[in-house]
Amino acid sequence: MEALKTPLVNTPRSLSKQARRKQLIEATIKCIADKGLSGTTMADVTQQAGLSLGIVNLHFQSKEKLLIETMRYISNEYTNGLTKIFNDQSLNTEQKILAHINFDFSHNIIDRNKLAVWFAFWGETKSRPTYFSICANYINEIANNLTELFVLLKLQGGYKQVNPELVCTCYTALSDGLWLDLLVTPKGLKPAQAQSVAMHYLATQFPDHFTP
Repeated sequence: MEALKTPLVNTPRSLSKQARRKQLIEATIKCIADKGLSGTTMADVTQQAGLSLGIVNLHFQSKEKLLIETMRYISNEYTNGLTKIFNDQSLNTEQKILAHINFDFSHNIIDRNKLAVWFAFWGETKSRPTYFSICANYINEIANNLTELFVLLKLQGGYKQVNPELVCTCYTALSDGLWLDLLVTPKGLKPAQAQSVAMHYLATQFPDHFTP
């Protein structure tokens, strides 16, 4: 009889190049969340990923390149999710804004490891031009899209006193603060409560469309 063949499994060494890079980035996220940017070493990442140091060097060459790609990964994950919402023709303006809020406080976005990494990078933007550039690009793209939605809702609802740019600035600052709260006080503020705070603010600006 023909011997039974052992099915292939996705062990760390059998992954594709793209999958392995993702594996290393996810390991980096965990390490940064635990040890911070300066405390994370390539050895930490290899141990977390279950790979050799040579594999990490092959894909990223240096710790700095690995950190930059990790930041891009988190930024792209966020912007791609919101871009998909903004381009969804099946949603009206109000629904797109609601989808934006839901996405901001979804499980994938408020993952504590990712939040820790995001704030760690933000803390280094003053001295690291590359980090600042990535953060600035992300902020500008999201702010422009969200402001556009607020402009449309202002026109549709006849909210003459609303300043869409200011609403966007206030909401962004509020969501950043809520993310920080979720990170540092996980047993205090809950995700549903954080989302309710955000909705309460929007209800003060667009009372005919949103309720606290």
